[in-house]
Amino acid sequence: MVVLHSLCDFINCNFAVSDLSVSYWYEGRCPHTGELLRLPRTPLVEAIAHALMQHLATDERYSSEGKMYGVLLVELPTGEQRVLKAFSGLLNGDSLVEGWVPPIPGRDEVALEEARTLAQLEAIKQELITLKQLPERQEYEKRRSEFELRLQQMSDRHRDCKNQRHEKRQICYEKLIGEALIVALEQLDEESRQHGIERRQLKRQRDEVLQPLQQLIAAADARMGELKQRRRELSRQLQAQMHATYTLMNFLGQSLSLQQLIPEGMPTGTGDCCAPKLLHYAATHGLKPLAMAEFWWGSSLINQDKIQGKFYGACAERCQPLMGFLLSGLPPWKPNPPAPFPKREGGVLSPSPTSRGVWGEVIPILYEDEWLIAVNKPAGLLSVPGRYRDTQDSVLSRLRQILPDGMGIIAVHRLDQETSGILLLARDLQTYRQLSQQFQHRQVHKVYEAVLSGCVTTDRGVIELPLWGDPQNRPYQQVNWQYGKPSVTHFQVIATGDCTRVEFLPLTGRSHQLRVHAADARGLGVTILGDRLYGCRAAANRLHLHARELSFEHPQLGETLHLQAKTPF
Repeated sequence: MVVLHSLCDFINCNFAVSDLSVSYWYEGRCPHTGELLRLPRTPLVEAIAHALMQHLATDERYSSEGKMYGVLLVELPTGEQRVLKAFSGLLNGDSLVEGWVPPIPGRDEVALEEARTLAQLEAIKQELITLKQLPERQEYEKRRSEFELRLQQMSDRHRDCKNQRHEKRQICYEKLIGEALIVALEQLDEESRQHGIERRQLKRQRDEVLQPLQQLIAAADARMGELKQRRRELSRQLQAQMHATYTLMNFLGQSLSLQQLIPEGMPTGTGDCCAPKLLHYAATHGLKPLAMAEFWWGSSLINQDKIQGKFYGACAERCQPLMGFLLSGLPPWKPNPPAPFPKREGGVLSPSPTSRGVWGEVIPILYEDEWLIAVNKPAGLLSVPGRYRDTQDSVLSRLRQILPDGMGIIAVHRLDQETSGILLLARDLQTYRQLSQQFQHRQVHKVYEAVLSGCVTTDRGVIELPLWGDPQNRPYQQVNWQYGKPSVTHFQVIATGDCTRVEFLPLTGRSHQLRVHAADARGLGVTILGDRLYGCRAAANRLHLHARELSFEHPQLGETLHLQAKTPF
């Protein structure tokens, strides 16, 4: 089976590489020496990966199931460069596919049990998809919204009638006496009672329609919980068998099973990811790795946080713990990388090639004094560090590294990773608390600019939709009238065409508020361009959402600061 590919299969052989920067480092410490070992992702290997993406796009088999793909640029003993490619897990149910790196040894020993378990897992997956897409869920939301509207209209009508009755009572007291007054007041009271009966009847009708749907949805959710638990049990059982048989080799010629490498146990799928498969194959065949890149391709129905065509680093749970062993014996990469954090030069934060954020961009400082600092965050860079090793690079972590008072800096608010624009940080706890209170009391004026992926039906207005984050499906947010938190956004169209340019003025600051208010049919009904998470399918190089303006009262100076950052799209 042909596994080594020529560079010309992916790029023009005359492809000139002048950019030697590094956009990401696969790294780990040698288990024996403690030395930090590294393998880069470079512009050349990214170009190879993009060529592979173009090939995957021509075959619908690669789009039906989402997964990670990877390429490894290697050097033969002769000095010639070749390319290896790999996929995570199985490809359309197969572990061995012509032209792709084979799985790590050990799978054959548990092949029968694996096939049986994978069939069960696939059945569970399909049932979960069916339950998640249950028609009754949409029917419930539709009917509930209808009843909410009818109840609101009824409440408005009853309120007007109540005000009229109050006026009529005053007139009755002034103009009527005796039996006539009693009869007139009873008639008004009867009208009030009838309105109460009408409201109770509508609520009873609502409950009769919604409760059966709620019961079906609750049963489906309970079944999903059972299926997920069963899926975890099956996966753990299979992985325990695989970890005892899977054997990895490094560039020192050492071989160890996953169980020996991580005796305390590892998550499902360890050993099946692209990076271990590629590095193991290179080590066992005497190939010298030069650079590696991994990306997601295909459907994101199950893994909604993944974006097709986007590069990702080594996953923190499965691959990162193995990197130190896998890279052991690999010669140091040249040219040597510079310092891992940005240097501050003339009002900008300049990232080094080892930063895991936005490569080659700078972070302009919009305002800075002894109490606070505001920067223009680029799209793709986190506001604050994440939980895992590969999500530590952020605006906050860079500032903490390069500023003398860096460790005291606190982010006052956050922007989504893919959103660009003004980010405000405090240099001391008192300033942080004072600014946070302004955000909480809605005293901070925020203006965002966005490009929507289509046309909208109204030029301006207010969107009020309560948002709720499903704990089983983070970071996805959805409209939920029962559990959602109130969220309010003013909007105004500022340009039209094939797409629509919009100004958003959020009064609240819920997670993904503008993205959901744009995408949901009860809001604008049109996704922000590049917002894959909420269904945008149009081609775009980024999320077209930018925090353009921020106005607030300076906690110490007492004056209003109005910050602006030019929209980059």
